Amino acid sequence: IERQLTPASAAGDRVGLGPSPRAAALLGRLRHFMDHYVAPAEDVLEAFHGDRLNPDRWQLHPLRARLRQMAKEAGLWNLWLPHHMAQQLQPLQEANGWKLELGPGLSNLDYAHLCELMGRVPWSAQAFNCNAPDTGNMEVLAKYGTLEQQQRWLVPLLAGNISSCFAMTEPAVASSDATNIRSSITDAGAGKLRVHGEKWWTTGACSPVCRLAIFMGKTDTSAVPHRQQSMVLVPMDSPGVKVVRPLDVFGFDDAPLGHAEVHFSDVEVPESNLLLGRGRGFEIAQGRLGPGRLHHCMRIIGLGERAMELMAARARSRVAFGKPVAEQGAFVKELALHRVHLDSARWTVLAAAEALDRVGSKEARGQIAAAKVLAPQVVLAILDAAMQVHGAAGVCSDTPLARLYAEARTLRIADGPDDVHLAGIGKQELRRSAAHARSRM
Repeated sequence: IERQLTPASAAGDRVGLGPSPRAAALLGRLRHFMDHYVAPAEDVLEAFHGDRLNPDRWQLHPLRARLRQMAKEAGLWNLWLPHHMAQQLQPLQEANGWKLELGPGLSNLDYAHLCELMGRVPWSAQAFNCNAPDTGNMEVLAKYGTLEQQQRWLVPLLAGNISSCFAMTEPAVASSDATNIRSSITDAGAGKLRVHGEKWWTTGACSPVCRLAIFMGKTDTSAVPHRQQSMVLVPMDSPGVKVVRPLDVFGFDDAPLGHAEVHFSDVEVPESNLLLGRGRGFEIAQGRLGPGRLHHCMRIIGLGERAMELMAARARSRVAFGKPVAEQGAFVKELALHRVHLDSARWTVLAAAEALDRVGSKEARGQIAAAKVLAPQVVLAILDAAMQVHGAAGVCSDTPLARLYAEARTLRIADGPDDVHLAGIGKQELRRSAAHARSRM
């Protein structure tokens, strides 16, 4: 397996949507960190956490903590946190003696370039405190949390001392439509709320340091559909919270974070744990998912680049029917088309990141949706071709391709399936057409 994890192309090649000078400098430092520290750790951590016979595989390997400490010292911590959010957190920063590590304050466009490098190794974002669902949960706390909620939960999350999970998806309903959510948040009296429901695909809930769940449930079933849901902070050690099992993705359980089925059985929490207010859950979910969706797209482009490199290297090294696969005309044409498609997907993602910076997530939702649909599909086609070139080796654990494929395929469902995003894009086009027709009357 080729061990050089980061691309050699210069950031200056991306005219218009390239990184700022400050982000370009960070790219250099991140590239060095990925090549010299993350790459050598990949096989070690995959072997430790992937061994189903290892009784300690759900514990955090000491190498993970070492990488995180090194990333802090290298100034590569909380790269995801944008400047405007750091500004909003000034009261919290002041309350903590100006000791919070709020990162370099990059734009979404600048972060996209760094995120691509991280995406080449699926777990590497954890080394920089840039992994889902923690980034989305930190964003929720930063945007909607009270100072008290931020002090208790956001401060340790920013420091990387704890992790969190997001409990929204439910096994009994089509959770891509959030109005289907059946879990409940009801009054328990004495200033407390009662939380009840079954959730699954709750990423991060299996982690030994997961301390917080952001839980979505209904507080008023008589309200209009998008005002029925609320979100509440639930400590994971609360009586009634049970992590039932980790869920596999094509046989991969992503230890030590995992994707869990979690039952909340009449869990009582203080009413002060409610986020933003009753009936605001759908609003919070939309605010959380916009940037988060784009972060996934940013990372998967890097995953696609790695697959391209593995495919080309394999084709150069293997001989079939009298000549190297790399000299077979059909392969050369296919490789070229994958390059065209991957670069197109990259530009789509970068353009969406720029729009997010310029007009915000609501106005940029169409471009974010387009990136969310396009990037995984393009990368999945590349991974499929790379597997084919590798032959039987492509579908076994001797290469990372099967693992990468599971990661990419999941993204066509996570944070909203393709069908939902395509419906939104189509409706936006129809509204644009109707507006154009009215303007010509």
